[in-house]
Amino acid sequence: MSTLNLRKIRVLIVDDSLFMRAAIAKAIANGPFEIVGQAKDGKDAIEKIKTLTPDVCTMDFNMPGLNGAETVRQIMQLRPTPVVMFSAHTQKGAKETFDALAAGAVDFVTKPGGEVSTDLTKISEELTRKLVAAASAKPRAAPPPPTPSASGRWSGQIAVPIPRTTLPGGLPRLCVIAVSTGGPAALSEVVPALGADLKVAVIIVQHMPAHFTLALAERLDSISRVRVREAVAGDRPMPGVVMIAPGDHHLELDDTGAVMLTDGPPVNGCRPAADVTMMSAARIYGRRALGIVMTGMGKDGAAGARAIKQAEGRTLAQDQATSVIFGMPKAAVDTGAIDEVVPLGGIAPWLRNA
Repeated sequence: MSTLNLRKIRVLIVDDSLFMRAAIAKAIANGPFEIVGQAKDGKDAIEKIKTLTPDVCTMDFNMPGLNGAETVRQIMQLRPTPVVMFSAHTQKGAKETFDALAAGAVDFVTKPGGEVSTDLTKISEELTRKLVAAASAKPRAAPPPPTPSASGRWSGQIAVPIPRTTLPGGLPRLCVIAVSTGGPAALSEVVPALGADLKVAVIIVQHMPAHFTLALAERLDSISRVRVREAVAGDRPMPGVVMIAPGDHHLELDDTGAVMLTDGPPVNGCRPAADVTMMSAARIYGRRALGIVMTGMGKDGAAGARAIKQAEGRTLAQDQATSVIFGMPKAAVDTGAIDEVVPLGGIAPWLRNA
């Protein structure tokens, strides 16, 4: 049994607002936590992590001095510690949060009342659940983003429109990637490592709400040689193009292989759910379908990987050593439907050679 199950989870609260620090402490007061300290900014947080060695931190993004992403990056270099970010429920907040997630933060919650909200009762249950999960995660330092020369992009590059028509000669091979907790940082390694000549179409189902998936797509597009965008209804998967399933919608494929966005009930507690997309891909693409299950909590992607395997497609899972949380990959492996298990660094080569 983990020692975390035998004692309270040690939490460091990081926020430049005294009122917010008190509100966060109140919101998690009934949980299995011991608040070991509070920090007023990023520099203070780094010093207190050295001395207090918390199991998990909550962190605001907008702080004087170091912002959330910069603080997370230094924490991951100094003493990797799970961090759960607080985000404003805006597009700007989504971009800032994704910057922190890409730097190695494990998860995030959105503030119910904007930037300053002392009433966190609405998210108390969510915050408690995510802190408990994050405390057992294995965060890792994210590599620096590729330079423009490495990614094939440069300042002032004119964006080439991405075709939305099907290819002559039938459907391309299609890979559906299931990913959740720890996904933004992991995807920031995998997607930039794909070449512009990628012969496979890719759909990523990352568990994130609306707004945040757009920020994910924009960031990945800016550092990658493949084109990355949030999917819209009517899109057709194309080789060398990565589409992100939009938050709060399931992504399915119609009989011609085109994208359909639906608002059906959550599956595995998620919308979008990877199982929905994978099962649809298995039905339409058959042996041309590929499935990858990456870091995340829960079991989303397990049934989908099984469906792809039954359709004679190929499947892959991220290994435990490089997964922030091994829940989703393990659930997929346990079905017996996974062909290979590889570390994070092996996913892009597998896709390039698929």
